[in-house]
Amino acid sequence: MTSTVQGHLPSLDAAVATAGAVLEQETLAGSLLDALREGTSRGRGICRDAYGAGENFAHCLLAKTGRDLGFLVDQDAAANTYVTFAGRDRTQPRVIVGSHLDSVADGGNFDGAAGVVAGLIAIKALRESGFEPRCDITVMGARAEESVWFTTTFFGSSAALGKLAPDVLERTRVDTGKTLAEHLRACGGDPDRLRSGEPYLKPANVAAFLELHIEQGPVLEAEKLPVGIVTGIRGNWRLPAARIIGKYDHCGGVPRAWRHDSVVAGADLVHALDALWREWDAAGRDMAFTIGKFFTDPQRHALTKISGEVSFSLDARSLDARALAELEERVHAIAREIAARRGVTFDLGAATRAPVAAVAPAIRASFETGAAGLGIPTRLIGSGASHDAAAFAQAGIPMGMLFVRNANGSHNPSEQMELADLMQATRLLAWWLAKHCVAAWVPQGVGA
Repeated sequence: MTSTVQGHLPSLDAAVATAGAVLEQETLAGSLLDALREGTSRGRGICRDAYGAGENFAHCLLAKTGRDLGFLVDQDAAANTYVTFAGRDRTQPRVIVGSHLDSVADGGNFDGAAGVVAGLIAIKALRESGFEPRCDITVMGARAEESVWFTTTFFGSSAALGKLAPDVLERTRVDTGKTLAEHLRACGGDPDRLRSGEPYLKPANVAAFLELHIEQGPVLEAEKLPVGIVTGIRGNWRLPAARIIGKYDHCGGVPRAWRHDSVVAGADLVHALDALWREWDAAGRDMAFTIGKFFTDPQRHALTKISGEVSFSLDARSLDARALAELEERVHAIAREIAARRGVTFDLGAATRAPVAAVAPAIRASFETGAAGLGIPTRLIGSGASHDAAAFAQAGIPMGMLFVRNANGSHNPSEQMELADLMQATRLLAWWLAKHCVAAWVPQGVGA
């Protein structure tokens, strides 16, 4: 992406200097994260509910901070927020740095928000170091990435790209019963414009999307590394509302051979999938499965009944698209075998799918080069969780991701990202932006 203006290229030394300038912004980063925590705290954890008060607070803070820093601020029909460091040639495809600002109901403060704060810090450091980008660099605060509120993933990013499912605006929020369209309109969005399908972000006008995010697993913490360079985002195959249908019977009166026990059949399924995961782990094949819901009908179950029905969900993931398709086939085969052996019926319901999202090789390689030059310890790491970056990759936009070390997992109040680690990842982010988006570099104090 780098091009010449005034007869020179931005030097590597300049990019390194800007990465160093990031460290001077640590106080601002900390104050923004503190403000987010204080403004959205709900007891022990935080709640930035999608298209609700908590998420709105975060977007207002982002917009106000962007304006106070002198950047351009805009909002689209999905009420996503954009803070832009304007480039010399605004007709050039922009680079977007972003993540989401919503959270789960009892979440931690850093999931999503850390990436938005990092973007603001990066563009502030770039400007204060004398950089003038040749194209716009935009920090995006995305809406409704978490699937828990409207049972749809990264809605805000998909809406910005014009990639919405036909019925998604009519889905109801799990706690209010109001439609997504109703919530969106109350937050200043325009569901009618979204229904037209016209994208706010056209792929031809976006050169790259970069997302910084806390790691939501234990790898970086276990290896004492502050930053991970993401290699790809797992695709998934999901069964949101599956059932195993057997027969209700008396627990004492029916011998084993005559039982049609849905709970035992469900246990067989879990055991078989766990055995498959061990087999694939041993062979070096990537997968993960989760039974997030598993329950009997409280209106019909009882201590002395053989359960005639179990409802469950299944989430299966892999970084390999072919492996993901194979996983789907294996689940169906396992269900058929258990159904025949246990005398039950599997109703797996409608499946949802998200494809594997590939990181652009050139972005990944550049991150590796930058980390080595800046002396930031890193490792390559796959992302098991879905992120807004996946929506951009699926739209054909080159995508890259960085993870920040985070103890105690995610989607819980105990998330423990260290500010020093965030600043190291932001240094690498700013280095990439300086190296790839700069039209000219004017030493600090000389002027633009």
